[in-house]
Amino acid sequence: MNNRYRILIQGKNPRYFLSMLIHMHISIYQKEENSLGIILVVNASDYQKIMDIKTSYQITVLNRYGLLKVKYLIHKYFIFLAGLFFFFGVLFFLSHVIFQIEVIHSNEEIQSIIYRDLEEFGIEEFHFKVSYEEKEEIVEKILEKETERIEWLEIEEVGTKYIVRVEERKKNKEEEVCQPQSIVAKKDAMILEIHAEEGEVMKKRLDYVQKGDVIISGLIYNKEEIVSKRCAKGQVFGEVWYQVTLEIPKHYHEEKVTGKKKHKVEVQFLGHTYHLFSHYDTYQKRSVSILSSRLLPIQLLFSTYLETDVVDQEYTLENVDSFAFSLAEEKIHHKLSKQDEVISKKILKKYEKDSKIVVEVFFQVKEDITDTVSIENVDIVKENEKNQEEE
Repeated sequence: MNNRYRILIQGKNPRYFLSMLIHMHISIYQKEENSLGIILVVNASDYQKIMDIKTSYQITVLNRYGLLKVKYLIHKYFIFLAGLFFFFGVLFFLSHVIFQIEVIHSNEEIQSIIYRDLEEFGIEEFHFKVSYEEKEEIVEKILEKETERIEWLEIEEVGTKYIVRVEERKKNKEEEVCQPQSIVAKKDAMILEIHAEEGEVMKKRLDYVQKGDVIISGLIYNKEEIVSKRCAKGQVFGEVWYQVTLEIPKHYHEEKVTGKKKHKVEVQFLGHTYHLFSHYDTYQKRSVSILSSRLLPIQLLFSTYLETDVVDQEYTLENVDSFAFSLAEEKIHHKLSKQDEVISKKILKKYEKDSKIVVEVFFQVKEDITDTVSIENVDIVKENEKNQEEE
């Protein structure tokens, strides 16, 4: 819109003044009469001509249009706008700068090593935060550099603070004296592998064992007589069987947190939340009030946005298999160690129940079934006598 003024002309005879303006070729875009006087809309240049006229009539600006309006508002609210920009500038600074770094570990030497490495790779107090990807890269670099000292490292961002949790790599201690023991089955299984270091192997591959059966004995025999007790050592892997029952909604909805975070300082005013920067497309939000007012409907929030992966899927008996396997494996892996592995899996049965699909999944798992039992109190003489009586 062009730069124009909306003015009110007041005086003894406003119509006479209007006729003067027409005679001066003043462009008039709107005209309105009321009890106060005559209201006109004129160009900015014509407004200056009107103001230069020596007259007793009172000219009052009611409104402005175009760039004039913008300039007027900026001038009128300059202090407010300047304060607002300063406020958001401070918010930006507070939400993107790290003011404190805390390394959590009891060993002061390890703490100093981590502080030094963090500084080397660009994480320092009173510096801008790094992105999630940069943070993960720095963790990998420190682990690679300190591979002899550090086992595990995590950098967690909490507001304007980095909390660094570190686990020291444990050096091999002198081997403790092993007391006489036998290696037994930890659970019912079919033996797949026996790795014996010390002791007499009592079972063989593909033997079925029950919980507590001796697999590597610490009782050493000479022919049929026990001659000594030793600390049996070794590891046994067996085939173990699991059955997992799942109830999967026909309409499945899930939100998984990816691990990526964004922290923001926000202003909540009249039920609306305002912030400077965008958040993730799908997210979970956690907010803590920093400052609020009893007089005004406004408060300052510190919010954490957690990125999520959203799954919306309709499942039927025909398309549920793959998803059922992934859910069942996730449950099974919580029970297994790093050395264990799933050999095979199959669906035993599946059926509909109300708004859910029930799936029973069977697993064959190669699992460490090694357990030990002490034989320190076994009396060799009595055991030999007992064996002779049984014969």
